[in-house]
Amino acid sequence: MSVRVAGGTDPPEDGRSTARFPTELMFEAASQYYDEDATQAEIAERLGVSRPTVSRLLAEARRVGIVEITVRLPEGRGDDTLAAQVANALRLQQVYLVPTVSGTATGRWLAPGVARALQDASLAAGDVVLVSSGLTVYGCVQQELPLMPGVIVAPAVGGQEEPEPWYQTNLIVSLLADRIGGRPIYLYAPALPSAALLRPLMKEPSFLRVQQLWARARCALIGVGGAPGARTVIPSFVPTGSVGLRDAVGDVCSRFYSAAGDPVKYPGSERLVAISFDLLHRIPSSIAVAAGQDKAASILAAARAGYFSRLVTDVATASGLLAVARSPR
Repeated sequence: MSVRVAGGTDPPEDGRSTARFPTELMFEAASQYYDEDATQAEIAERLGVSRPTVSRLLAEARRVGIVEITVRLPEGRGDDTLAAQVANALRLQQVYLVPTVSGTATGRWLAPGVARALQDASLAAGDVVLVSSGLTVYGCVQQELPLMPGVIVAPAVGGQEEPEPWYQTNLIVSLLADRIGGRPIYLYAPALPSAALLRPLMKEPSFLRVQQLWARARCALIGVGGAPGARTVIPSFVPTGSVGLRDAVGDVCSRFYSAAGDPVKYPGSERLVAISFDLLHRIPSSIAVAAGQDKAASILAAARAGYFSRLVTDVATASGLLAVARSPR
């Protein structure tokens, strides 16, 4: 994929010059985002606008031609064949590949694959799409995604105490709903409440409403976490030193599992406010987004256990997954 930010401030002469924002402002936002690799939050602070406004500035810059994005598939790379091989080896409905990503902004690079996966989900107004927390998911929902007016967007897990925005599921729900034209439904509950708080929560109408949405979801967008002991960033409520977590190779929605895909318990996990593995099995289009060689074991185990049915990843990760899946070990 190549990105070109057109220089100058004159709008293109192709019938798309009626813009909703000043040309100079769109150009400045696009230059910082694509050329300087600044985040939308950083751009918002520099320009003195909100983060949603930055998202709209970038979308408008693409619409009027200030930003030109070209996606090219190099000849002879055989991505389609690789995707089919990985899908077969991991028993998935489909695998969506993007060129090999680099750096920490994984979500930005995986977003085109997420857009294709969401299109294939064929969601209509009133359908429910769930979304998890996580840095990769957070990055994806800030990019250009297909419009799905009237789709209900709800969190698949409660919020976390960490200050980073990618832990705040209600924020991610809001960003995704704004991006696709959906209707957000929020969950006002921590991911791991105390026993004293959980009892009244179970009777709270808004809490019960989200649980009902989990049961009828048609789509989910979830991240895949690696082994808890090998991660540098993990929610504070997860007891990484717990004996029970020694067998865990990864998690989805803060529910950990072993290499065989079996649920792994940890102290307090019975109180976890998150969609269950059983309900994840029933979602027609559960889309996992993950990349990196360190995620191979966690992706493989979750896929074979049926915790998601579609995978968005990059070519390098896919090749590694195929090698691990075919290994006699």
